[in-house]
Amino acid sequence: MTIAPPATASIPAPPLGGPGLPQRRELVTEIPGPRSRELHARKLAAVPDGVGVSLPVYVEAAGGGVLRDVDGNTLIDFGSGIAVTGVGNSAPAVVEAVQQQVAAFTHTCFTITGYEGYVAVAEALNELTPGSFDKRTALFNSGAEAVENAIKIARHHTGKQAVVAFDHAYHGRTNLTMALTAKSMPYKSGFGPFAPEVYRAPLSYPYRDGGLSGAEAAANAITVLEKQIGAANLAALVIEPIQGEGGFIVPAPGFLAALLEWARANDVVFIADEVQTGFARTGAFFASEHEGIEPDLIVTAKGIAGGLPLSAVTGRADIMNSAHAGGLGGTYTGNPIACAAALATIESYRSEGLLERARELETVFRTELEALAAADPRIGDIRGRGAMLAIELVDPETGAPDAGLTARVIAASHAQGLVLLGCGTFGNVIRFLPPLTLSDELALDGLGVLRDALAAS
Repeated sequence: MTIAPPATASIPAPPLGGPGLPQRRELVTEIPGPRSRELHARKLAAVPDGVGVSLPVYVEAAGGGVLRDVDGNTLIDFGSGIAVTGVGNSAPAVVEAVQQQVAAFTHTCFTITGYEGYVAVAEALNELTPGSFDKRTALFNSGAEAVENAIKIARHHTGKQAVVAFDHAYHGRTNLTMALTAKSMPYKSGFGPFAPEVYRAPLSYPYRDGGLSGAEAAANAITVLEKQIGAANLAALVIEPIQGEGGFIVPAPGFLAALLEWARANDVVFIADEVQTGFARTGAFFASEHEGIEPDLIVTAKGIAGGLPLSAVTGRADIMNSAHAGGLGGTYTGNPIACAAALATIESYRSEGLLERARELETVFRTELEALAAADPRIGDIRGRGAMLAIELVDPETGAPDAGLTARVIAASHAQGLVLLGCGTFGNVIRFLPPLTLSDELALDGLGVLRDALAAS
């Protein structure tokens, strides 16, 4: 008996993305359009409600500073997939590197048989990250996975168990990283119990902590570390040099350096979570450089591989080497396709002037945002570095966070073709994470959309 193969529908070739897409905002339907609404209905029937979609348009192509949806609308991208596509979506060098690697082999598992791409990425990160000391790098898949492994390494190295994160922190959605993350909804609520031996210390938050200096804020945090936990019990502290989901909070100068000095004096591993701040996002390769610090371990992901899943822990060789053979790894960690993408992405940051471009975008955004703030007292604060900026929206009379206004502004911006993201513990921060390939013209058009949305809200 012959069994016929199953019938398959023909799949059309995907539309071309990359920088060749016309770099302009263009709306041909309402947002979301009819095809996006159809796809969203299918999503609701196939995907659990817990997997949300902030802006339910469905993308068919992307590149430069724009996304084109299935209805033919072209939207300005102020999100970069949450700081992932810093080199632009479908960057030609990344596409070529991935295609070559796919044609060679897709997987072997590095912990079974090695390949050069993993080693080359590790070498690049050892060279690029702050610190003149001898380093080692281990590769993983996601930011949360890398944070979790950094803590594993720190615990093994120190023989201690306690870990400290900071107010407003976001470090991921796994059980351990949920414990590190501060914000309950939507990240933690109902998902406990969480991993033990995780503690929290106060952050330097210049807009809301009464103008404490970095040294004063660090002294408050160190009091918590010493009195509520004890250095003898503390394996690591983990901190974002600029907080991401917590609200793009930039600590006062000297805060991070004082914490690092205390950690070094007390055999505590200082872990910088640069998942969102890394890879040219802030106008330096890593945000730690702005503070002149050399963390013991640096966690990276997001912008590392042009959109492919890859993350890393890079740090002092003696700490990284302390874990026993076989203690680190995973089936897909440092997969060859993502490694090929990462090498092309890192070279793009180096050769295409993207650090300088991040600083140029900061000037464009700050100029417009400061003009908006001068006319609208609901903008309580403008903060960030490079192409990682934010505004905090408040009640101008009391300074209280205004989450309702923030939601209205974001919704109005979405309707006019601007991809805009919120964040913050209080839900009142709008963040700007454009691709570093965004043109000034697109930046100004998007900021005009924001201006109109604020005026209408």
